Amino acid sequence: MILYAESSAVLAWLLGEEAPHRVRRALITADIVMASDLTLIECERVVIRAVALSEITEGDAADRRAHLRGAATQWHVLRISPEIVERARLPFPGEPIRTLDALHLASALAARSAVAGVELLSLDDRIRTAASRLGFRLQPA
Repeated sequence: MILYAESSAVLAWLLGEEAPHRVRRALITADIVMASDLTLIECERVVIRAVALSEITEGDAADRRAHLRGAATQWHVLRISPEIVERARLPFPGEPIRTLDALHLASALAARSAVAGVELLSLDDRIRTAASRLGFRLQPA
């Protein structure tokens, strides 16, 4: 299985929130995991926000950052290229689509154009709906 890992799923796994076991299983069993720079940025920002709001300690944040960085060393990280930006500017099925979600969808499309059979790992209903209409198989199933 080849996955494009979107931020909502990675955050659920990283923070131990909604469906972390299903997301973790998908990440572990995948042959290849692809993610956008955006996924890593969003995850880091959520950890920073959690510390700023005293939801987690700085020690917990350091552990989560290390966990994310360790996992990401095994992933293929897609840069936010001009082609991805251009595709994100176009409509997607299920509009309205938020800007960051459009960048994820455009990144997933770029991943699929490079590697056949990419599945999309997301817990976000809007992204899942649009991705399904774009022909992606969704994880967790």
